[in-house]
Amino acid sequence: MLPITWTVEASEDLDRITDYIAERSPQTALDMFELAETALVPAFMTPLLFRAGREMGTREIVAHPNYIVVYHVLEDAIEVVNVIHARQCYPFDQ
Repeated sequence: MLPITWTVEASEDLDRITDYIAERSPQTALDMFELAETALVPAFMTPLLFRAGREMGTREIVAHPNYIVVYHVLEDAIEVVNVIHARQCYPFDQ
């Protein structure tokens, strides 16, 4: 079992998403926040369970039909690197 860490960028991604959703529905924003976090629970137990990511060395979890959590499996942790909208152009440098 590996601990889960969040990069500053991933935390900011999730904050932006939930802030946007909260403008329309605070409860839905809370639900989205919880979905993003609980989607990682299986990765805690089995880090390679989810599909290989579009960016080399990453894996992706569909936390919600519209949102994807992108993470790296490191030797000592699972590092969440981004939370993206499913329609968003990713990786960003393309």
